Order: sequence, then structure tokens, then C-alpha cells
Amino acid sequence: MTMTDVVPMPPLMSSRRRAAVLAAVCLAAFAINLDTTIVNVALPAFARQLGATTRSLQWIVDGYNLAFAALVLTAGSIGDRFGRRPVLLAGLIGFGAAGAIGALCTGAGELVAVRFVMGAFAALIYPTTLSVITNAYPDRSERARAIGVWGAVTGLGVAVGPLTGGLLLAHFWWGSVFLGLVPVALVAALLAVFLVPESRDPAAARLDPVGLVTSSAAIGLLVYTIIEAPARGWTSIWSTGGFALTVVIAVAFVTVERRRPNPMLDVSLFRTPAFSAASGAVTVSYFALFGFIFLITQYFQFIRAYGTVSTGVRILPVALMIAVGSIVGAVLAGRVGTRVIVVTGLLLFGAAFAWIGVSSTFEPYGHIAAQMVLMGLGLGLTSAPATESILSVLPAAKAGVGSAVNDATREAGGTLGVAVIGSVFTSIYASRLAGTSISALPEHIAAAARGSVGTAVATAAQAPAALRDQLTADVNSSFMSALHVACFVAAGVCWLGAAGSLALPGRRAMGASRPEPAPTPVPAVTALGESI
Repeated sequence: MTMTDVVPMPPLMSSRRRAAVLAAVCLAAFAINLDTTIVNVALPAFARQLGATTRSLQWIVDGYNLAFAALVLTAGSIGDRFGRRPVLLAGLIGFGAAGAIGALCTGAGELVAVRFVMGAFAALIYPTTLSVITNAYPDRSERARAIGVWGAVTGLGVAVGPLTGGLLLAHFWWGSVFLGLVPVALVAALLAVFLVPESRDPAAARLDPVGLVTSSAAIGLLVYTIIEAPARGWTSIWSTGGFALTVVIAVAFVTVERRRPNPMLDVSLFRTPAFSAASGAVTVSYFALFGFIFLITQYFQFIRAYGTVSTGVRILPVALMIAVGSIVGAVLAGRVGTRVIVVTGLLLFGAAFAWIGVSSTFEPYGHIAAQMVLMGLGLGLTSAPATESILSVLPAAKAGVGSAVNDATREAGGTLGVAVIGSVFTSIYASRLAGTSISALPEHIAAAARGSVGTAVATAAQAPAALRDQLTADVNSSFMSALHVACFVAAGVCWLGAAGSLALPGRRAMGASRPEPAPTPVPAVTALGESI
């Protein structure tokens, strides 16, 4: 069989067979989302046991997201060209192995490095899952429902992650949150071997090293500059120079891709509102979600003094509503149109952040749960219809690239969410705390408290009785001031995203299949279990 041959999905795949394929790839996607939320709930443990500062915590989260976002476009192209099943298997096995290594790290720097490696393998997994779904469900209405289930699994991963992480941290050391990912990845790999049939693009172009380098450099430099800006100054030469160079590299990427006969990413796709506006909506929604999770886990554990298990349970409302909203959004988009559902979702998402922005320090949990329900519903309504809109633009043979764009927008949005929201929070928190009772402490202790909420809380708890209550109140007040500003920033971004989503197409027929090129006849190649 030559490299340009295509091994198509079975043309008359039964509904039972499609359901089995969907279950296999959803478990693979579940492993990726489980990792994100397990790590977030463990952030306070990293701060206490590894001595990680707020900036280090940002990199533990963003190292994974940055590697994923930077490499996912190339990973999608690799899957289209060399076959989606072997790429999926390589990603799952590598992801599991990296998780096992992460459990053995002894410092924050080592853990950041492992997170980059995990992100690279995750980049192989995520676009492949959507590629397989796109090929398995040529009918658009069925595909939309399948993507709704895929989006619901994302919510399930968000739900199970904090709770699983909390249970592990309550009984084992912090490394267990990484070790727990290994069996999930291995089971997903085993199912992929038996259930996922092979498919690839018959006209896949060679890899684009120039596109890879320029896209990776642009995203990496942007995130690095944002994370370092609070320490170096937002108007310093390092920050302004970093932002300017990011723009130059991004322009170079677009220029190079437009001139290539077979680019890694056809940038002309962004002229289509169904593609560009949907990509923007996904970016905005995950920008807000990742920023929220980064802060809420610290709020629950540092300010409300909840344990890891209690924190995981209390995050369930947002996660469960993501699952509900994804399924409902996929169904409603086919009835009233993608535009209405996505705009509504982003408006609800922004409203939840604005509500949090006016909340008190010790808000009743019932109010917080209602805020998270509104937030999760907004994300679900946004993400699944927008994802289906992105994939509807491309034929199934190019599903890897379409899936990669969707995944890149998710991860780039999430990475920037932690970077921007985290940096805004860090800047406001350090500024507000500097002028409080913390200044009565030795400078090295005060500096450490300004750089880490966990350190500040521990310092206040160990302070002399005469100073303890005032220090605690000042830390809480500084934290909430920073949280409120960060939430208003997130709300503004969501509402801007809603305005941009007005460019999305309205109601379209959902029953017709996407036109496909006739596949080149090839020898039959079947996967184990293809007779299901």
C-alpha cells in the first residue's frame, strides 16, 4: 500500500459499530480532560510540597497547554497523512508514560518539563478523536449529536478530575494525580486497537516545518510574555518587545502559509464565518473556563480552607452542566441555528463571571453553585455547536486539520486564559497586599507572600496572635480584589466573543451529508473487531 492510499471508514458502518468507535475515542478524549482538572485541584499541593510559586503553578498548567496548542496543527496533519489509529495509539502510550514520570518529579521545574511532554503527546490524541468521529458519521445531523456526546465527555472529565484528584490527594502523595492517568490512557489505547478502524487522507501533503516553527514560536512567545509580564512589568522593554515580536512571527506564519501550495493550515478558511467565528467562540469559551478553574481551586482551598475532596465535589456543578449544555446545544443548533445558541452561551458565560465579580468573600455555596451552573451551561451551549460548525467546512478526508484547528483554539484559549487571568490576578493581588499589614513582616517573608497565595495563607496562620487576624483579613481582601478584577476581564472577553459570534451562520439543513471525493480503491484493511 502506498503512502497516498486511503483506508476509508466502512461505508455502511452499523449504528452499533459507530457507537463502539465513539465510545473508544471519547475515552481517549476523557483522559486528556481528566488530566487538566486533576492538575488544577492539585495546585495548592504543588505550592506546599514542591515550593511552587504562582508563576510556577501557571507554567505547570500552561506548559501542557502550550505544547498542545503549538503542536496540534502538525499532529492533525500527521494523522491525516500517516493514519489516525497509529497516531492515536502513539499519543495514548506516550501520554501514559509521561504521566508515570511526572509522578516521580522532585521539583517544580522538573514537573513543568514533564507537562510540556504530556502536552506534546496530547496533541497527537485530541485531533485524532474528532477526525475518527467525522469519518464515522458522514451524516451531519448524526455527527452533530456525536460531537455533542464528545463535548459531554469533556464535561465529565472536568467533573471527575477534581473529585478523583481530591480523593487521591486525601490518601496519597501529590504524584498520584499523574500516576492515576496511566491506567485510563492504557485502557483507551487497548480499545483503540480493537475498535478504531484506520483512515487517512489520500492527498495529504508533506509536513510543513516552516509552519510548525513559526506557529509554535508565535504561540510560545505570546504566552511566555504574558506570564512573565507581572514580574517584569507590562510596559517594560521585555514585555512590549515580546508582544511586538509575536505579531511579527504571526504575520510571517500567515505569509508563508498563503504561499505554500499545500500549507499546514489553509488560512483562507478563516474567510468563512462558519470556520473563523466558530474558532473564535471556542477560543473565548476555553479562555474563560481555564482561567476560572485556575482561580476557583485556590479560592476553595486557600480562602475557604476546604480539603481537596471537598473542593472536587464543589466544582461538580460547572462540570456537569458542561455535559448537559453540550448535548442540548448540539440538538438545539440544528433547530434554531448555530448563531443563536453560541451567542446565548457566551452571554450566559459572561453573566456568570460578572456575578462572581460582585460576590463577597464568604459567599454561600448555594450562590456559588448557581454561578457555576450558569457558567457550565454557557460553555456547553457554545462549545459543541461551534465545534460542529468548524468541522462542517472541511471534507472528512481533511478532518485531521479541521479537528486540529478546533483543538488548537481550545488549547490556545485555555493557555491564554490561565496566562492572562492568572497574570491579572497576580498583578492585582501583589499590588493590594503590598500596602497592608504584610509590610510589618521581614521583607523576604513579605515578598514570598506577595508571590504566592499559599505562602501568604501559611504565613498568616503562623503569625503572632496579635497580627494573625489582620494578616488573614488582608490576604483574603487582596485575593478577592484580584479575583473580582480577573472575573470582570473574563466577562468582558465572553461578551466580546458573543458579539463576534453574530457572524456565525443561522439555521442550516442538518440532514445532508458533506460532499466527499470518491476514495481511491485499495486493498481491504480492517481493524480487529471491525465486524462488530
